[in-house]
Amino acid sequence: MTTMLSSDLPLPKIGRGKVRDIYAVDDDRLLLLTTDRISAFDVVMGETIPMKGAVLTQISAFWFNELEGVVPHHMISADTDEIIAAVPALKPHRAEILGRAMLSRRTTVFPIECVIRGYLSGSAWKEYAASGTLAGEKLMAGLVESEKLEPAIFSPATKAETGHDENITIARMREVVGDETAYTLESMTRAIYTLGEELAREQGIIIADTKFEFGRDKDGRIILIDEVMTPDSSRFWAVDAYKPGQPQASFDKQPLRDYLDVERRAGRWNGDAPPPPPLPASVVEATSKRYLEAYRRVTGKELKI
Repeated sequence: MTTMLSSDLPLPKIGRGKVRDIYAVDDDRLLLLTTDRISAFDVVMGETIPMKGAVLTQISAFWFNELEGVVPHHMISADTDEIIAAVPALKPHRAEILGRAMLSRRTTVFPIECVIRGYLSGSAWKEYAASGTLAGEKLMAGLVESEKLEPAIFSPATKAETGHDENITIARMREVVGDETAYTLESMTRAIYTLGEELAREQGIIIADTKFEFGRDKDGRIILIDEVMTPDSSRFWAVDAYKPGQPQASFDKQPLRDYLDVERRAGRWNGDAPPPPPLPASVVEATSKRYLEAYRRVTGKELKI
């Protein structure tokens, strides 16, 4: 399978994120194309990670299928031949889009990242350690790093085009989207995470935290969109290695982060601005294997496309 840094399909390109290219199919449908780009510390690397785009698309497709009847979602199909049948202009580009494309319903996207934290880690731990709060709201005293939070904490954030998203209070979220919508978004977030965390744990993965996006479709329904419980949108830990009271090894970009940390400490990269240092082939290979292993662990199957 060829790797992809960027795409050029015969459809109007209407968006480009760190990893995804978004194309308009018609007034009702989008094509989400997940490239093999990878970012760390908010900088996109110059190299691609083989199979990463297919892993992210197909893990999301797995979860969308599991969520049928739980919450409505935007996926029409992530099967390449079904997509080509629906959008014949893509037929000459089958090899490029194989496994990495998702045909989706168009929505009006809410400007909120719906973050849910089942464990105290990352930026949430840093804030708690400094002030005993999360997004300015007090948490129970005496928690340790990576401790399980019961119940999980809903922690919305504003969506940032570049740089880090910013945690906001639920009160602020209500001001942005309204009380009823805020309640619906939180309820849907909790339902999705509860199912996902339980199923992933059976496969040996802890989903420590994750983030979801939602939009309103043409019929006025609030539906789940974008990616779902992937290694890029979530913090994955191995169940058998979990030890509260310390940081946990992440299941996705750890080889990449470790390498970049060495480069930063050696003064070869300032750590927050392009161009990033070139990645050795060994780091690229190790990172690719991590993504493929995440797919296998989450779905219980090898990735076949």
